[in-house]
Amino acid sequence: MTVHFIGAGPGAADLITLRGRDLIAACPVCLYAGSLVPEALLQHCPDGAKIINTAPLSLDEIIAEIKAAHDAGQDVARLHSGDLSVWSAMGEQLRRLRALDIPYDVTPGVPAFAAGAAALGAELTLPGVAQSLVLTRTSGRASSMPDGETLENFARTGATLAIHLSVHVLDDVVARLTPAYGTDCPVAIVWRASWPDQKILKATLGTIIDATEGARGRTALILVGHALGQEGFDESCLYAAEYDRRYRPQSADSPWSEWTPEEERQAND
Repeated sequence: MTVHFIGAGPGAADLITLRGRDLIAACPVCLYAGSLVPEALLQHCPDGAKIINTAPLSLDEIIAEIKAAHDAGQDVARLHSGDLSVWSAMGEQLRRLRALDIPYDVTPGVPAFAAGAAALGAELTLPGVAQSLVLTRTSGRASSMPDGETLENFARTGATLAIHLSVHVLDDVVARLTPAYGTDCPVAIVWRASWPDQKILKATLGTIIDATEGARGRTALILVGHALGQEGFDESCLYAAEYDRRYRPQSADSPWSEWTPEEERQAND
């Protein structure tokens, strides 16, 4: 018996890995976070599967359902929205399962920031503009932020910021970021990325407050940084004709020209 933690993606029912889909189809028990996981994914469950919406359950109640399945020798598909590595509350569940000696594995999913960037048609790391992406949030009732993880500290790096779970405090976000990024810095808000009712708004730190008046909601991603909508950036060397690389050596003197397949394999390991 195994508990399969599965990243169910940002919302669109077809943005799930083949592995995740096949695990759902093989498990007689499915626990899903009903507040954010689309019910269309439950169509992959086998006939007669026990399907439980965990949105109204406490952690103790969730673990009790998993333990009951474990005692019955039944595999469990545990679905969380997005990817499980961030803000999924998976860690506390895994700690309980380790204490109970219940085996588990983890299948990654498409994260919300990736779906948001895809909706914008944007690369978030552009040469000479930004080469780092910070995934962060503001403090909330469920989880407070550590002292050093402030928007001001992240903004000073100039990285692209993907700010989750914070559109309801947008005024505060803008006030804290503007000193470092400037009022002309691009901002994009993507509500319900990849869902049928997805909505996108583009503005700047100086105009985003007025642009969103009366349309804040809660399920949204805020992207901030000069890489958004940027056209005047350097091209990378990756595809430059003169760039010497092992897949495209530029001369007989190239250090890549006489590499054996085994040397290439070791370099890639």
